[in-house]
Amino acid sequence: MSAEFDVRYTAQLARLSLTDAEAAKFQSQLSQVLVYVEKLKQVDVSGVEPTAHSSEMNNVFRADEPRDWFTSKQALSNAPRQANDLFVVTKVIE
Repeated sequence: MSAEFDVRYTAQLARLSLTDAEAAKFQSQLSQVLVYVEKLKQVDVSGVEPTAHSSEMNNVFRADEPRDWFTSKQALSNAPRQANDLFVVTKVIE
């Protein structure tokens, strides 16, 4: 399999500045990855059930049960700034 990757275009999308030597190195590495992917495509997985994880995953969180919590007044009692029963925070978006 011989697929050509436009390493420079991909680097531009990632905002990376590559030298000619780096671009050639990455081109070679990406080609090797594709060769390996082609090898994996040849493996017979017809009897294997698709999974999201290779091992069983269990939920480790506690049960979500309603309980008494802060009132709005209690939650806002230590807020440095508040308005209309809401926290007022500094704008962080330019």
